[in-house]
Amino acid sequence: MRSFRAEKLSSFIHYLIDGDSVLAWKLFTTFSHLYPIKVTRDLDTAKKWIKSQSRANESIGMLASSNAIRLKAEGIFVKNKIEPKDWFLGPPEDIRSSHFLEDIATEFDVQGLELDWCLVAWDGDFRFKPTGKEHWRFRGSKWEKRQQEQTQIYLENAYRVLLTRARQGMVIFVPSGDDSDKTRLSEFYDDTFDFLQRCGITVV
Repeated sequence: MRSFRAEKLSSFIHYLIDGDSVLAWKLFTTFSHLYPIKVTRDLDTAKKWIKSQSRANESIGMLASSNAIRLKAEGIFVKNKIEPKDWFLGPPEDIRSSHFLEDIATEFDVQGLELDWCLVAWDGDFRFKPTGKEHWRFRGSKWEKRQQEQTQIYLENAYRVLLTRARQGMVIFVPSGDDSDKTRLSEFYDDTFDFLQRCGITVV
């Protein structure tokens, strides 16, 4: 069962990252009853959902891209370094552990590793627009487009890692943005939220 889910999830995430919502949706309908994926604009809702899903000793944790700098406004600090031993192995009551859903792990921290349930926070660095996907980097105090193909592939692979770390299921948090903050305009996030729903991911 684990192998079946991993294979299906890998293909689903491939289509999603490629921007093909039709193929992603068709595939997700074949295993969504075995592997739940939800999306929300509210971080507290995401945390409550993931906590409600985990049983007994199942692990949970919050992940984000290493360049998701503007998630800082949501209380998610990707520049804070975790201690892997404490994050992965600490008990639920340890504020440094993944279970506490405070310290964030990036693609560098979790590559090759897994949790049972993941909360993936999605910033404006990887956007899905009606015209296609867009790749951005936050540098200094503003977003800059990634022009080189290699850096675009790097970003896509980062999200591929983040979206394939959960063994049992995951919830994706897409901020609503804030139009009074030019670095977090709602347009940076709204189309991505809509795209994820077109892939078959339901709102929690």
